[in-house]
Amino acid sequence: MQLYNLLLFIITLIGGSVPLWFKGINDRKMHLLLAFSGSFLLSIVFLHLLHETFEELHTAAGIYLLTGFFLQLVIQRFTHGIEHGHAHVESNDHGHHHHVPLTSILIGLGVHAFMEGLPLGFNYLQTSTEPSLYLAVAAHKLPEIMLASTLVYSLKGKKAALVTLVIFSLLTPLGSMVASEVSQKYYAISRIRAVVIPIVAGSFIHIATTIFFESGTRHHSLTWQKIIAIALGVGIGLLTLYIE
Repeated sequence: MQLYNLLLFIITLIGGSVPLWFKGINDRKMHLLLAFSGSFLLSIVFLHLLHETFEELHTAAGIYLLTGFFLQLVIQRFTHGIEHGHAHVESNDHGHHHHVPLTSILIGLGVHAFMEGLPLGFNYLQTSTEPSLYLAVAAHKLPEIMLASTLVYSLKGKKAALVTLVIFSLLTPLGSMVASEVSQKYYAISRIRAVVIPIVAGSFIHIATTIFFESGTRHHSLTWQKIIAIALGVGIGLLTLYIE
């Protein structure tokens, strides 16, 4: 687990720094990356997390999935959609953002980043679930942190963007370590894991589906490039079933 957390931190840190040094990441490339990460994340939820949560909670799992789905709506109120690739912030005719609630966005993203680390700190029935979940979270965090660092850079400069990048790269591994430590030391709290997993899974379903419907190409059309990106995400998700 420690190795996975270290790799997740490195991937997030390096990926989020790309827009600060290179200007070749345009909207089309970002949409393709979002399509891949969204389909991969959704695949891991359907192929791994749902099996784990219904195995333990049975029909009650649906209640917690719905809770997580709508909880993400509340978080989105603060993040303005950055976690699924679209910031709902106003801009003037010249494309400059004004009245951007940066503090609200960063707090919301911080809560989201920590929350998505929680299921990474638990033990699962299938050995393939944990590494698969780490891969999915890493794929999801790349476009998320790239957009966040770009926004902070445009408003506060490169130094602030780098500080933000380091903090957010740490939050998800921190959530994983806290969940692991607490669940091992306190049996009563360890029982909460059965509830946390479907709540986070519901949140992931909201994020992934929103990526498809809102962060796609103009007029929500499907290009061949986007279809390939989605198929690649699903394909790699299916391959995780064979991880041992």
